Amino acid sequence: MPKRGKKYREAAKRIDANERLDFTGAVQLAIGTSYVKFDETVDLAVRLGVDPRHADQMVRGTVVLPNGLGKEVKVLVFAKGEKEKEALDAGADFVGNDDLIEKIVGGWFGFDKAVATPDMMGAVGKIGKLLGPRGLMPNAKTGTVTFDVAKAVKELKAGKIDFRVEKAGIVHAPVGKVSFGVQKIVENIGALMETIIRLKPSASKGAYLKGIAVSTTMGPGVKIDTAFVKELIKQ
Repeated sequence: MPKRGKKYREAAKRIDANERLDFTGAVQLAIGTSYVKFDETVDLAVRLGVDPRHADQMVRGTVVLPNGLGKEVKVLVFAKGEKEKEALDAGADFVGNDDLIEKIVGGWFGFDKAVATPDMMGAVGKIGKLLGPRGLMPNAKTGTVTFDVAKAVKELKAGKIDFRVEKAGIVHAPVGKVSFGVQKIVENIGALMETIIRLKPSASKGAYLKGIAVSTTMGPGVKIDTAFVKELIKQ
């Protein structure tokens, strides 16, 4: 474990490691203990009762956060012909085909998300080793390989995120910025939790939600009681 700074240790003292709060209280405490000068991202960690080594227990999905992520998302679209214009009209930042592929091969990665029409995937697949490790590879499962490029671009610009359970059975996802305030962050968490619950694999036995914690980029985690999830997603 890396040695924590004085301000982190002071923030951690304000959090009872054994206490489980409701969502509003946890978010309030997490952003209340923020001690840095920049507008931190707020992250949610959800530990699931699944074993992602088994394909039938993989949890992966997308959700459009109702209040976005609080940052501009630069979207690149691999497309040809009419679909190029459609992508530009929808607000894509970069649109093209072979020209963009050449730029990426040359080491350019000035975008946050990538969309591709299905007919471009043969060419895009050739740079999969460059895009994949950076989480930039278009994927049909997350809606980023599609002929409906306008919808894909608008959703990404509006704060659509994709998530997947990691080897340890944990889903990590951003849910906004400290500057959003408690209510907007809780609304975003509600949309994410609703999606995670809907994606529960039938092969998952026992407790599906094993633990939830919220934290800021630099701050300590605040634990949430999973019993409050039903109340949250009814809102």
